[in-house]
Amino acid sequence: MGEEELEVEKTSPACADDQREDEAKTEVRKVKKKKKSLKEAVKGEKRGVCHVRRVPPRMDHVKLRQVLSQFGEIQRIYLVPEAAAAQMNRKRAGGFRGQAFSEGWVEFMKKSVAKRVANMLNGQQIGGRKRSAFYYDIWNIKYLSKIKWDDITDEIAKRHAVHEQKLALEHSAATRERDFYLTQVDKSRALSSIEDRIKKRQKVQQESGEISNLPSEQFESKVIRQFPQKKPVANEAGKIKPRLSKDILAGVFGGQ
Repeated sequence: MGEEELEVEKTSPACADDQREDEAKTEVRKVKKKKKSLKEAVKGEKRGVCHVRRVPPRMDHVKLRQVLSQFGEIQRIYLVPEAAAAQMNRKRAGGFRGQAFSEGWVEFMKKSVAKRVANMLNGQQIGGRKRSAFYYDIWNIKYLSKIKWDDITDEIAKRHAVHEQKLALEHSAATRERDFYLTQVDKSRALSSIEDRIKKRQKVQQESGEISNLPSEQFESKVIRQFPQKKPVANEAGKIKPRLSKDILAGVFGGQ
């Protein structure tokens, strides 16, 4: 017992030192993360964001970066993919069969560059090589003065959440309609099977010469549907005719 206690006493200071080192490392990491976040915030204040309202066909983020990077340094680009229904309609019409984008955002490293690019390119022809697919397209770009990249990411996340909710509602409505249709199909099959059995039984009775006392109408199962109807309102005003009292008539004719 004495030897074990001595070993524990020897090892306990080492464990305490290790814990202190780990705590110091975690604190250093937290400080570094804070410094990085502050630096990013300072850099983010200097950056400018432009909104590309219409992305020409056959243009992706790589080609967009190649075109706009000649005006200034670009940090990030995000393009919104085209909706699935619009993509299917375009392919059926014989248009471009690749991936297309509806709109996008471009973040420049400097606000001044973003403002200059938006003012210079908006409403102008894209140009470039004449063989390019978007040579004759027109720029539709706007500078967003009070919007940062974090605001854009939040807006995109909200759009995705709303889209997921719509899909869930449509899916639930489709499942309800399908279940109702299947129940009606089962009911119709059950009714048709009952009618077939009744007809077979009636046929067997006719072939055997047995005549049933019940009329044939009772064998056929009829589906009686009841629809709520409003009761007609009688025109009591037309039926009630004004009549003079007997006293008034007696006074009139008696006075003559």
